[in-house]
Amino acid sequence: MIRSMTGFGQAEGTVGTLRVHVDVRTVNHRFFSPSIKVPGAFGRWEADVREAMRLMVSRGHVTLTARSERVTESAVGIDETRFAAVAAQLQALHDRHGLSGGVDIATVLRMPDVMSAPRDDDDTGTSAELVAIVDRALDELARSRGDEGQRLATVLRQRLDLVEQALVRIAARAPERLIAHRDRLRTAVRELTEGVTIDEVRLAQEIAILADRMDVAEEMDRFHSHITAFRSTLSDSGGEPVGKRLGFLLQEMLREANTTGSKAADAAILHEVVGLKEELERIREQVENLE
Repeated sequence: MIRSMTGFGQAEGTVGTLRVHVDVRTVNHRFFSPSIKVPGAFGRWEADVREAMRLMVSRGHVTLTARSERVTESAVGIDETRFAAVAAQLQALHDRHGLSGGVDIATVLRMPDVMSAPRDDDDTGTSAELVAIVDRALDELARSRGDEGQRLATVLRQRLDLVEQALVRIAARAPERLIAHRDRLRTAVRELTEGVTIDEVRLAQEIAILADRMDVAEEMDRFHSHITAFRSTLSDSGGEPVGKRLGFLLQEMLREANTTGSKAADAAILHEVVGLKEELERIREQVENLE
């Protein structure tokens, strides 16, 4: 399947006493580049999360963010032993120094360590629970990247159609250009020799050499071969990343386009070559989005 390097996935689940929400986003990158942001309580499982991401994403900058909240609000805890000790100490100070008023409960509760709120790192569950949520988010990410990849593949096929149409026009123009050059060469030689007898054999040899230098048939054949390979790669259902291979094929197409242009010596063909290179650049921009 053709996959884009841009996508988004999310999932929710429970890890211990916490409700966890995971977001995964990917953008273009030459290699696998993960960025993981999880609550401190899950920090010790970061390596497991990274491995789950690596198994699902071959190329791209991947940002995973996890947020957590308690499923139910837990009551604030009161350490009664500490409460009693603090109350007794405050009462003793009150009596010793003859202070007015008395020791009230609010004063005692404000003292350090008398009350305790539940922390997120209390009973945080297991690594497997967190990775299961991450896997679901990655599955959704894969679907998103696959859908976008198919849309890009459609655009690429349309661009390839335009490239092939230009190649057909170049192939049709090439023999006409050779005939025109041959006629111009014959005319120029006759004008320069001013009626002197021309060695027709030698002239034919020079025309043949010129025609060989200007022949673009091999370039056209290789170009069509690269397009066939490109289309085949777009249709590959093996599941392996194809972005790098498509990029290599594009380089080969551009090489053939440049060679064709250098051999052209013809305004019409040069015009087609410029259009070819523009289309190849548009294709390259899209291929850079593929995994």
